[in-house]
Amino acid sequence: MRRKLRILYVAYPLLPLSDDSCGGAEQVLLAIEREMRRRGHDTWVAAPEGSRLGGKFIATNQPATKVDDLERCRQEQVAAIARAIEQANAVGAPFDLVHDHSGLAWQQANGDGLPWLVTLHLPRSFYSTDVFDGRNVFFNCVSQAQAADFRGVAAMLSAVENGIDAARFPLCQEKGDYLLWLGRVCEEKAPHLAMEAAVLAKMPLVLAGSVYPFSYHQDYFDRELASRLLGEAVELFQAPSRQEKIDLLARARALFITSTAAETSSLVAMEAMACGTPVIALSKGALPEIMADGETGYVVESVEQMAKAAKSLPDIDPVACRKRVAERFSLKRTADQYEKLYWELSTTRGQRLAA
Repeated sequence: MRRKLRILYVAYPLLPLSDDSCGGAEQVLLAIEREMRRRGHDTWVAAPEGSRLGGKFIATNQPATKVDDLERCRQEQVAAIARAIEQANAVGAPFDLVHDHSGLAWQQANGDGLPWLVTLHLPRSFYSTDVFDGRNVFFNCVSQAQAADFRGVAAMLSAVENGIDAARFPLCQEKGDYLLWLGRVCEEKAPHLAMEAAVLAKMPLVLAGSVYPFSYHQDYFDRELASRLLGEAVELFQAPSRQEKIDLLARARALFITSTAAETSSLVAMEAMACGTPVIALSKGALPEIMADGETGYVVESVEQMAKAAKSLPDIDPVACRKRVAERFSLKRTADQYEKLYWELSTTRGQRLAA
Protein backbone atom coordinates (compact mmCIF):
# COMPACT_ATOMS: atom_id res chain seq x y z
CA MET A 1 0.00 0.00 0.00
CA ARG A 2 1.37 3.39 -0.97
CA ARG A 3 2.14 5.90 1.76
CA LYS A 4 -0.01 8.97 1.97
CA LEU A 5 1.35 12.11 0.35
CA ARG A 6 1.87 15.54 1.90
CA ILE A 7 0.52 18.02 -0.65
CA LEU A 8 0.55 21.81 -0.49
CA TYR A 9 -2.09 23.50 -2.67
CA VAL A 10 -1.68 27.15 -3.63
CA ALA A 11 -4.70 29.39 -4.29
CA TYR A 12 -5.00 32.72 -6.07
CA PRO A 13 -3.86 35.35 -3.54
CA LEU A 14 -6.30 38.17 -4.25
CA LEU A 15 -9.42 37.18 -2.28
CA PRO A 16 -10.35 34.66 0.46
CA LEU A 17 -11.02 31.14 -0.78
CA SER A 18 -14.28 29.33 -0.02
CA ASP A 19 -17.11 27.42 -1.65
CA ASP A 20 -18.57 30.83 -2.52
CA SER A 21 -15.51 31.86 -4.59
CA CYS A 22 -16.37 32.99 -8.09
CA GLY A 23 -13.45 31.63 -10.12
CA GLY A 24 -13.28 28.25 -11.79
CA ALA A 25 -9.63 27.76 -10.78
CA GLU A 26 -10.60 28.26 -7.14
CA GLN A 27 -13.40 25.72 -7.40
CA VAL A 28 -11.13 23.16 -9.09
CA LEU A 29 -8.58 23.52 -6.30
CA LEU A 30 -11.24 23.06 -3.61
CA ALA A 31 -12.69 19.98 -5.29
CA ILE A 32 -9.32 18.27 -5.84
CA GLU A 33 -8.04 19.07 -2.34
CA ARG A 34 -11.27 17.79 -0.80
CA GLU A 35 -11.03 14.55 -2.78
CA MET A 36 -7.36 13.97 -1.95
CA ARG A 37 -8.10 14.52 1.72
CA ARG A 38 -10.94 11.99 1.45
CA ARG A 39 -8.44 9.52 -0.04
CA GLY A 40 -6.24 9.82 3.03
CA HIS A 41 -3.53 12.22 1.85
CA ASP A 42 -2.29 15.05 4.09
CA THR A 43 -3.25 18.30 2.42
CA TRP A 44 -2.72 21.98 3.16
CA VAL A 45 -4.08 25.00 1.28
CA ALA A 46 -2.08 28.22 1.07
CA ALA A 47 -4.64 31.00 0.64
CA PRO A 48 -5.44 34.52 1.85
CA GLU A 49 -6.57 35.29 5.38
CA GLY A 50 -10.31 34.83 5.89
CA SER A 51 -10.52 31.74 3.67
CA ARG A 52 -13.11 29.15 4.75
CA LEU A 53 -11.76 25.67 4.16
CA GLY A 54 -12.49 22.17 5.36
CA GLY A 55 -8.89 21.06 5.79
CA LYS A 56 -5.54 22.47 6.96
CA PHE A 57 -5.00 26.09 6.07
CA ILE A 58 -1.89 28.27 5.73
CA ALA A 59 -2.89 31.95 5.78
CA THR A 60 -0.44 33.56 3.37
CA ASN A 61 -1.51 37.17 3.03
CA GLN A 62 -4.07 39.81 3.74
CA PRO A 63 -6.57 39.85 0.86
CA ALA A 64 -6.82 42.86 -1.43
CA THR A 65 -7.60 46.01 0.50
CA LYS A 66 -7.82 48.31 -2.51
CA VAL A 67 -8.15 48.19 -6.28
CA ASP A 68 -5.13 46.77 -8.15
CA ASP A 69 -3.56 45.29 -5.00
CA LEU A 70 -2.46 42.01 -6.60
CA GLU A 71 1.30 42.55 -6.52
CA ARG A 72 1.34 43.14 -2.77
CA CYS A 73 -0.83 40.03 -2.28
CA ARG A 74 1.49 37.98 -4.48
CA GLN A 75 4.67 39.02 -2.70
CA GLU A 76 3.20 38.25 0.72
CA GLN A 77 1.96 34.87 -0.50
CA VAL A 78 5.29 33.83 -2.02
CA ALA A 79 7.14 34.70 1.19
CA ALA A 80 4.61 32.79 3.33
CA ILE A 81 4.86 29.69 1.15
CA ALA A 82 8.65 29.73 1.38
CA ARG A 83 8.40 29.94 5.17
CA ALA A 84 5.90 27.05 5.30
CA ILE A 85 8.18 24.85 3.18
CA GLU A 86 11.20 25.71 5.35
CA GLN A 87 9.29 24.97 8.56
CA ALA A 88 8.04 21.62 7.23
CA ASN A 89 11.60 20.66 6.32
CA ALA A 90 12.91 21.79 9.72
CA VAL A 91 10.58 19.48 11.66
CA GLY A 92 11.32 16.51 9.42
CA ALA A 93 7.91 16.45 7.74
CA PRO A 94 8.54 17.95 4.30
CA PHE A 95 5.88 18.33 1.66
CA ASP A 96 6.09 15.83 -1.21
CA LEU A 97 5.02 18.38 -3.79
CA VAL A 98 3.22 21.65 -4.36
CA HIS A 99 0.16 21.90 -6.61
CA ASP A 100 -0.18 25.52 -7.69
CA HIS A 101 -3.48 26.87 -9.03
CA SER A 102 -2.58 30.52 -8.45
CA GLY A 103 -1.00 31.27 -11.80
CA LEU A 104 1.59 33.32 -9.94
CA ALA A 105 3.52 31.66 -7.08
CA TRP A 106 5.32 29.08 -9.21
CA GLN A 107 7.18 31.81 -11.09
CA GLN A 108 9.39 32.28 -8.00
CA ALA A 109 9.50 28.63 -6.91
CA ASN A 110 12.75 27.40 -8.43
CA GLY A 111 14.92 27.29 -5.32
CA ASP A 112 13.01 25.10 -2.89
CA GLY A 113 13.89 21.69 -4.42
CA LEU A 114 10.30 20.45 -4.31
CA PRO A 115 8.50 19.38 -7.46
CA TRP A 116 5.80 21.91 -8.32
CA LEU A 117 2.84 20.90 -10.45
CA VAL A 118 1.28 23.99 -11.99
CA THR A 119 -2.20 23.75 -13.44
CA LEU A 120 -2.55 26.40 -16.13
CA HIS A 121 -6.09 27.78 -16.10
CA LEU A 122 -5.61 30.58 -18.64
CA PRO A 123 -4.91 30.80 -22.40
CA ARG A 124 -1.25 30.92 -23.39
CA SER A 125 -1.51 34.58 -24.42
CA PHE A 126 -2.13 35.48 -20.75
CA TYR A 127 1.38 34.30 -19.76
CA SER A 128 4.70 35.89 -20.68
CA THR A 129 6.85 33.78 -22.97
CA ASP A 130 9.79 33.37 -20.54
CA VAL A 131 8.04 31.85 -17.51
CA PHE A 132 8.13 28.14 -18.41
CA ASP A 133 11.81 27.40 -17.84
CA GLY A 134 12.10 26.88 -14.06
CA ARG A 135 13.72 23.82 -12.46
CA ASN A 136 11.41 21.37 -10.65
CA VAL A 137 8.33 23.06 -12.16
CA PHE A 138 5.96 21.01 -14.31
CA PHE A 139 2.76 22.04 -16.01
CA ASN A 140 -0.57 20.59 -17.03
CA CYS A 141 -3.40 21.98 -19.09
CA VAL A 142 -7.10 21.46 -18.36
CA SER A 143 -8.34 20.58 -21.86
CA GLN A 144 -7.05 19.25 -25.16
CA ALA A 145 -7.80 22.56 -26.86
CA GLN A 146 -5.64 24.42 -24.35
CA ALA A 147 -2.86 21.81 -24.58
CA ALA A 148 -2.62 22.38 -28.34
CA ASP A 149 -1.70 26.01 -27.66
CA PHE A 150 1.07 25.02 -25.22
CA ARG A 151 2.96 22.68 -27.55
CA GLY A 152 6.68 23.22 -27.24
CA VAL A 153 6.72 23.81 -23.47
CA ALA A 154 9.36 21.29 -22.36
CA ALA A 155 7.99 20.63 -18.87
CA MET A 156 4.38 20.16 -20.03
CA LEU A 157 2.76 16.97 -18.73
CA SER A 158 -0.46 15.39 -19.95
CA ALA A 159 -3.68 17.40 -19.95
CA VAL A 160 -6.02 16.72 -17.04
CA GLU A 161 -9.54 17.77 -17.95
CA ASN A 162 -11.51 19.48 -15.21
CA GLY A 163 -14.33 17.57 -13.60
CA ILE A 164 -17.03 18.19 -11.02
CA ASP A 165 -18.86 16.27 -8.32
CA ALA A 166 -22.25 16.05 -10.02
CA ALA A 167 -23.85 14.92 -6.75
CA ARG A 168 -23.49 18.51 -5.52
CA PHE A 169 -25.68 19.78 -8.39
CA PRO A 170 -29.29 18.55 -8.38
CA LEU A 171 -31.00 17.67 -11.64
CA CYS A 172 -33.93 20.03 -12.21
CA GLN A 173 -36.29 19.41 -15.11
CA GLU A 174 -38.76 22.21 -14.30
CA LYS A 175 -37.20 25.43 -15.57
CA GLY A 176 -37.95 29.09 -15.00
CA ASP A 177 -38.42 31.67 -17.73
CA TYR A 178 -35.03 33.38 -17.50
CA LEU A 179 -31.66 33.03 -19.21
CA LEU A 180 -28.55 33.12 -17.02
CA TRP A 181 -25.06 34.51 -17.31
CA LEU A 182 -22.81 33.53 -14.39
CA GLY A 183 -19.14 34.25 -13.79
CA ARG A 184 -16.41 36.80 -13.30
CA VAL A 185 -17.60 40.17 -14.60
CA CYS A 186 -14.88 41.45 -16.91
CA GLU A 187 -14.30 42.40 -20.52
CA GLU A 188 -13.02 39.03 -21.77
CA LYS A 189 -16.05 37.22 -20.28
CA ALA A 190 -18.26 39.79 -22.09
CA PRO A 191 -21.56 39.67 -20.19
CA HIS A 192 -22.71 42.63 -22.29
CA LEU A 193 -23.01 40.18 -25.19
CA ALA A 194 -25.37 38.06 -23.10
CA MET A 195 -27.47 41.16 -22.53
CA GLU A 196 -27.59 41.81 -26.27
CA ALA A 197 -28.56 38.20 -27.01
CA ALA A 198 -31.31 38.22 -24.37
CA VAL A 199 -32.79 41.40 -25.86
CA LEU A 200 -32.83 39.81 -29.32
CA ALA A 201 -34.41 36.65 -27.90
CA LYS A 202 -36.97 38.76 -25.98
CA MET A 203 -36.27 36.80 -22.80
CA PRO A 204 -35.31 38.04 -19.32
CA LEU A 205 -31.69 37.63 -18.23
CA VAL A 206 -30.17 37.13 -14.80
CA LEU A 207 -26.60 38.39 -14.71
CA ALA A 208 -24.83 36.88 -11.68
CA GLY A 209 -21.21 37.22 -10.70
CA SER A 210 -18.45 39.20 -9.06
CA VAL A 211 -16.47 42.26 -10.12
CA TYR A 212 -12.91 41.70 -8.94
CA PRO A 213 -10.89 44.61 -7.46
CA PHE A 214 -9.07 45.43 -10.68
CA SER A 215 -9.51 48.85 -12.24
CA TYR A 216 -9.98 47.42 -15.72
CA HIS A 217 -12.77 45.14 -14.45
CA GLN A 218 -14.53 47.98 -12.68
CA ASP A 219 -14.07 50.31 -15.66
CA TYR A 220 -15.65 47.65 -17.87
CA PHE A 221 -18.66 47.34 -15.56
CA ASP A 222 -19.17 51.11 -15.50
CA ARG A 223 -18.69 51.47 -19.25
CA GLU A 224 -20.60 48.49 -20.63
CA LEU A 225 -23.09 47.31 -18.02
CA ALA A 226 -24.16 49.96 -15.52
CA SER A 227 -26.30 52.08 -17.85
CA ARG A 228 -27.88 49.06 -19.55
CA LEU A 229 -29.02 47.63 -16.26
CA LEU A 230 -31.37 50.61 -15.90
CA GLY A 231 -33.31 50.07 -19.10
CA GLU A 232 -33.25 46.39 -20.04
CA ALA A 233 -34.91 43.25 -18.66
CA VAL A 234 -31.81 42.23 -16.69
CA GLU A 235 -31.63 41.31 -13.03
CA LEU A 236 -28.21 41.81 -11.44
CA PHE A 237 -27.21 39.26 -8.80
CA GLN A 238 -23.91 40.33 -7.29
CA ALA A 239 -21.47 37.90 -5.61
CA PRO A 240 -23.92 34.99 -5.19
CA SER A 241 -23.15 32.30 -2.62
CA ARG A 242 -22.58 28.72 -3.71
CA GLN A 243 -26.15 27.74 -2.88
CA GLU A 244 -27.52 30.76 -4.72
CA LYS A 245 -25.42 29.82 -7.77
CA ILE A 246 -26.81 26.28 -7.72
CA ASP A 247 -30.38 27.56 -7.44
CA LEU A 248 -29.86 29.94 -10.35
CA LEU A 249 -28.23 27.24 -12.50
CA ALA A 250 -30.90 24.65 -11.74
CA ARG A 251 -33.87 26.85 -12.64
CA ALA A 252 -32.44 28.70 -15.65
CA ARG A 253 -33.88 28.10 -19.09
CA ALA A 254 -30.29 28.13 -20.37
CA LEU A 255 -26.82 29.36 -19.45
CA PHE A 256 -25.14 31.86 -21.77
CA ILE A 257 -21.33 31.75 -22.13
CA THR A 258 -20.09 34.76 -24.06
CA SER A 259 -16.32 34.74 -23.56
CA THR A 260 -14.31 36.46 -26.27
CA ALA A 261 -11.07 34.81 -25.09
CA ALA A 262 -10.41 31.13 -25.73
CA GLU A 263 -11.91 29.25 -22.78
CA THR A 264 -9.42 26.67 -21.46
CA SER A 265 -12.30 24.82 -19.80
CA SER A 266 -15.66 25.81 -18.33
CA LEU A 267 -16.67 24.61 -14.91
CA VAL A 268 -19.87 26.63 -15.07
CA ALA A 269 -20.89 24.81 -18.27
CA MET A 270 -20.36 21.46 -16.52
CA GLU A 271 -22.30 22.65 -13.48
CA ALA A 272 -25.20 23.87 -15.59
CA MET A 273 -25.39 20.60 -17.52
CA ALA A 274 -25.25 18.63 -14.27
CA CYS A 275 -28.38 20.55 -13.24
CA GLY A 276 -30.02 19.63 -16.54
CA THR A 277 -29.65 23.17 -17.88
CA PRO A 278 -28.63 23.63 -21.52
CA VAL A 279 -25.67 25.83 -22.42
CA ILE A 280 -25.55 28.28 -25.31
CA ALA A 281 -21.94 29.31 -25.86
CA LEU A 282 -19.77 31.17 -28.32
CA SER A 283 -17.36 28.74 -29.95
CA LYS A 284 -14.19 29.65 -28.08
CA GLY A 285 -11.40 27.33 -26.97
CA ALA A 286 -12.52 24.17 -25.18
CA LEU A 287 -16.26 24.82 -25.20
CA PRO A 288 -16.92 22.59 -28.24
CA GLU A 289 -15.12 19.78 -26.31
CA ILE A 290 -17.22 20.24 -23.21
CA MET A 291 -20.61 20.53 -24.87
CA ALA A 292 -22.38 18.20 -27.26
CA ASP A 293 -23.76 20.63 -29.82
CA GLY A 294 -27.46 20.05 -30.37
CA GLU A 295 -27.68 17.62 -27.44
CA THR A 296 -26.66 19.58 -24.34
CA GLY A 297 -27.06 23.03 -25.84
CA TYR A 298 -25.71 24.96 -28.79
CA VAL A 299 -22.27 26.15 -29.85
CA VAL A 300 -22.70 29.34 -31.87
CA GLU A 301 -20.62 31.95 -33.66
CA SER A 302 -22.46 35.20 -32.93
CA VAL A 303 -24.85 37.01 -30.64
CA GLU A 304 -27.56 36.65 -33.29
CA GLN A 305 -27.11 32.87 -33.38
CA MET A 306 -27.16 32.82 -29.59
CA ALA A 307 -30.56 34.54 -29.56
CA LYS A 308 -31.88 32.18 -32.24
CA ALA A 309 -30.65 29.13 -30.30
CA ALA A 310 -32.60 30.30 -27.25
CA LYS A 311 -35.78 29.60 -29.22
CA SER A 312 -34.75 25.94 -29.69
CA LEU A 313 -34.24 25.11 -26.02
CA PRO A 314 -37.29 22.81 -25.79
CA ASP A 315 -35.37 20.39 -28.03
CA ILE A 316 -32.72 19.83 -25.32
CA ASP A 317 -33.29 17.00 -22.83
CA PRO A 318 -32.15 17.87 -19.27
CA VAL A 319 -31.30 14.22 -18.62
CA ALA A 320 -28.95 14.19 -21.62
CA CYS A 321 -27.20 17.25 -20.21
CA ARG A 322 -26.54 15.54 -16.90
CA LYS A 323 -25.50 12.31 -18.57
CA ARG A 324 -22.81 14.19 -20.52
CA VAL A 325 -21.21 15.39 -17.29
CA ALA A 326 -21.42 11.99 -15.60
CA GLU A 327 -19.76 10.27 -18.56
CA ARG A 328 -17.11 12.84 -19.46
CA PHE A 329 -16.38 15.17 -16.57
CA SER A 330 -16.50 13.31 -13.27
CA LEU A 331 -14.41 14.53 -10.35
CA LYS A 332 -13.21 10.96 -9.76
CA ARG A 333 -11.60 10.79 -13.20
CA THR A 334 -9.91 14.15 -12.70
CA ALA A 335 -8.68 13.21 -9.23
CA ASP A 336 -7.38 9.82 -10.42
CA GLN A 337 -5.25 11.55 -13.04
CA TYR A 338 -3.89 14.13 -10.63
CA GLU A 339 -3.12 11.46 -8.03
CA LYS A 340 -1.12 9.53 -10.65
CA LEU A 341 0.88 12.66 -11.47
CA TYR A 342 1.47 13.31 -7.76
CA TRP A 343 2.94 9.83 -7.27
CA GLU A 344 5.21 10.15 -10.29
CA LEU A 345 6.45 13.60 -9.34
CA SER A 346 7.00 12.76 -5.68
CA THR A 347 8.86 9.48 -6.29
CA THR A 348 11.14 10.74 -9.06
CA ARG A 349 11.33 14.41 -7.94
CA GLY A 350 10.44 15.15 -11.55
CA GLN A 351 13.59 13.62 -13.05
CA ARG A 352 11.93 10.84 -15.05
CA LEU A 353 9.05 13.07 -16.14
CA ALA A 354 11.49 15.66 -17.42
CA ALA A 355 13.52 13.14 -19.42
